[in-house]
Amino acid sequence: MTIFRLKQMATSALQGAPRGVTWNYDRAELWADGVVHIVGVCCGLIAAVVLIVLASIYLTGAQVAAVVIYATGLLTMLGISATYNLLPVSRWKWRLRRLDHSAIYVLIAATYTPFIVQMKGSITAIVLLIAVWSVAAVGIVLKIALPGRFDKLSIGLYLAMGWSGVMIYDTVVATLSPLTLGLIAAGGALYSLGVIFHVWERLRFQNAIWHAFVLLGAACHYTAVLDLVLVRSLA
Repeated sequence: MTIFRLKQMATSALQGAPRGVTWNYDRAELWADGVVHIVGVCCGLIAAVVLIVLASIYLTGAQVAAVVIYATGLLTMLGISATYNLLPVSRWKWRLRRLDHSAIYVLIAATYTPFIVQMKGSITAIVLLIAVWSVAAVGIVLKIALPGRFDKLSIGLYLAMGWSGVMIYDTVVATLSPLTLGLIAAGGALYSLGVIFHVWERLRFQNAIWHAFVLLGAACHYTAVLDLVLVRSLA
């Protein structure tokens, strides 16, 4: 029996799943994905608390607010993703799927926020931040109102939003440290590479691998925000 046959046998009924949505994972795949999510949520909670405490000590009010927005977006994504992926197949699972995909938009926009707040003298950067949050809002509405309709388009939109920061490359380079820039780029690369596994549905452990890439990318961006806070503390 091939691993692909195992995946096909894993789900006998999808109980009201949106058209075109599958959930064909065997027990080993689900356990692996569960471990990834539990590690992510636990590490995320600790990391968020550390970041907010440090920000409240060293940053100004607006900067702290930006860091809180980022930390909230990160924990929202991790928490909803874990709940959705660990929940047994049911109608509630497919309702959570809408929030899971919506949380990706929130995380992308929230990750931009603390960096662009540092570029308050750049009108272009502020416009980009407004645009990113606006696109995120539209994407969330589509995900909730039309579940399963634009999943492939959403992947492209996630990537476009994530890399849209290159439009203000000069301002970014002038504002952020080389380490912060490197971490942002590394996180973007990991997210982008992970998409390969996200769409490679016939690969066993595909979902766990994809989520591992998400955690690594999120860890890079978290470290970039942390470096931003620490750099400001020395200023």
